[in-house]
Amino acid sequence: MKIVELILDEDQEITGVEAISIVENPAIEEDFIALKDQEIKLAEIDKKKKILLGPLLVPNRPIYRKNLNGEYYIYFSKDTIAKASQLYLRNGNQNNSTLEHSHEINGLTLVESWLVDDEKLDKSRKYGFDVPVGTWMGAVKVNNDEVWNEYVKSGKVKGFSIEGFFADRMEMPKSNKDELTKIEEEEAKYMLNMITGIIKEDARYKEGKNLILETYKDYPIAVKNNAKKGIELNKKLKNKCATEVSKIRASQLAQGKPISEQAIKRMYSYLSKAEEYYNAEDREACGTISYLLWGGLAAKKWAETKLKQLSEKK
Repeated sequence: MKIVELILDEDQEITGVEAISIVENPAIEEDFIALKDQEIKLAEIDKKKKILLGPLLVPNRPIYRKNLNGEYYIYFSKDTIAKASQLYLRNGNQNNSTLEHSHEINGLTLVESWLVDDEKLDKSRKYGFDVPVGTWMGAVKVNNDEVWNEYVKSGKVKGFSIEGFFADRMEMPKSNKDELTKIEEEEAKYMLNMITGIIKEDARYKEGKNLILETYKDYPIAVKNNAKKGIELNKKLKNKCATEVSKIRASQLAQGKPISEQAIKRMYSYLSKAEEYYNAEDREACGTISYLLWGGLAAKKWAETKLKQLSEKK
């Protein structure tokens, strides 16, 4: 069975852990310990505090997953977990909590966070956790009596599970990714040149020379609809997928804006290389969303036909 490492994609605007969920069956198979009144031997003012303590992410531990593409395992390295724990706090997500990944809940706050760094002396050992070095441990304070009484005390929830955005290291071969990046860089330069030319009003244009490239907007409605669908799906994921270039291209296609022959060539090249990452049944995959943002299969077919027509005229 395939084993996939999940990593932080630092090129994306949103990446890492967004929230901590309390669940009945934690994927990392480690229950938390509910630190109740009798277990807190602190000052009088602390006796009524309700705190859940347990592992948030365990390094190199396979986590079973199943989707439309089949069964597989995912795992996180020590380095990714360390970065994710720091990013979670840096982004101020301490109060983001859900119940069983389905319902947002208030009153839960991550009040303590640390990485296990010693096999024997780490604080986690005091509470009976035999987790490996590199594990991200957390203590969550529960200021919500309904959650505490109905879910924690009753034993309905037994551990933590994280919610967030991570990249699949096996999702896209580096060579192909580099080719797609190159296409997007060329598109970015073209867009910048167009904007610069408009703002500066190129001197040659002032002299009467026609520098306006012929553009085309006779692409089918399916291209516009695909771009709109990509924008919609990306919005649901807080726009975590695709580069700004792809987002701009999608906006132009969705509005029926004209595009140049050079842009059509880049569109065809991009879609030809990116189509293997498109999965119509997985609407949360960044490969699917990026493909739609560029107009999808309808855009590829139109671009291929259009380029042949233009070539025949030359």
